[in-house]
Amino acid sequence: MAVLSIQSHVVFGYAGNTAAVFPLQRLGREVWAVNTVEFSNHTGYGAWRGMVLGADMVSQLVTGLEERGVLCRCEAVLSGYLGDAAVGRAIIDTVRRVRKESPEALYFCDPVMGDVGPGLYVKPDIPGIFKNELIPIADIISPNQFELEELTGINTGTIKNAAIAVNALHEKGPSVVLVTSYRDDTAGISMLASDKTGLYRICTPELPLGSGVSGSGDMTAAVFLSRYLETRDIKKTLELTAASIYGILEASFIGREDKHAAIADSSTELLIIRAQHELTSPTHSFEAVKINL
Repeated sequence: MAVLSIQSHVVFGYAGNTAAVFPLQRLGREVWAVNTVEFSNHTGYGAWRGMVLGADMVSQLVTGLEERGVLCRCEAVLSGYLGDAAVGRAIIDTVRRVRKESPEALYFCDPVMGDVGPGLYVKPDIPGIFKNELIPIADIISPNQFELEELTGINTGTIKNAAIAVNALHEKGPSVVLVTSYRDDTAGISMLASDKTGLYRICTPELPLGSGVSGSGDMTAAVFLSRYLETRDIKKTLELTAASIYGILEASFIGREDKHAAIADSSTELLIIRAQHELTSPTHSFEAVKINL
């Protein structure tokens, strides 16, 4: 069985498929990677080279898989950064084609739109296609806190409001909602996960990573998907994911001054390969706590 991952791709560093494919493979998943863009590096550097590959390329590659008769082997479709609405519609068509051949396949939608600080960094039509077309067909979604608010219109400054926002997304269709980064005035950085039967929160120490590390959300989605396919247990999946992500972020922070770490300028890049043991045997462990409201 395989995961079909439709995301951006960078040559240097980690974002999109570059951040998602190896973690999935290291956790034992076969991965079919379809790239929506091919850039020299992620856009956080302010300059890059390359091109958008677009919706037609996505459709052609999926048609090739369909012609080989392998879509029946797909256990999940994972999508991230879209680029434009046309790519979103190509993903909708892909999910339809996969489910025709593999009815139990999950669709994991990472609604990449923006973050606290930079705000929205996608084209104006992208939020609408997530809200109205992609999220209703998704089994799992993984917004960050900014995206959770953008998708629901709910201020999530309290955990009670965050729970209301998560339930609003459940009502749109997804059975599992993962909030990849959450902050309120009672704790530091945390992740939330809900499967309609319960909302769980897991807190980890907050590393001084400034505005964050590009690709960490893509990596988180990949690890969560793999662990959920393995366990089908929301609490255990959240705990395993948080442990791995924290371990890799910690290693990346420690290694950012290392001239041998292949890090350009002063940016912090994920050191996924160096810290790959954190995927299978995390150094740290954290307990997810059920939220009772």
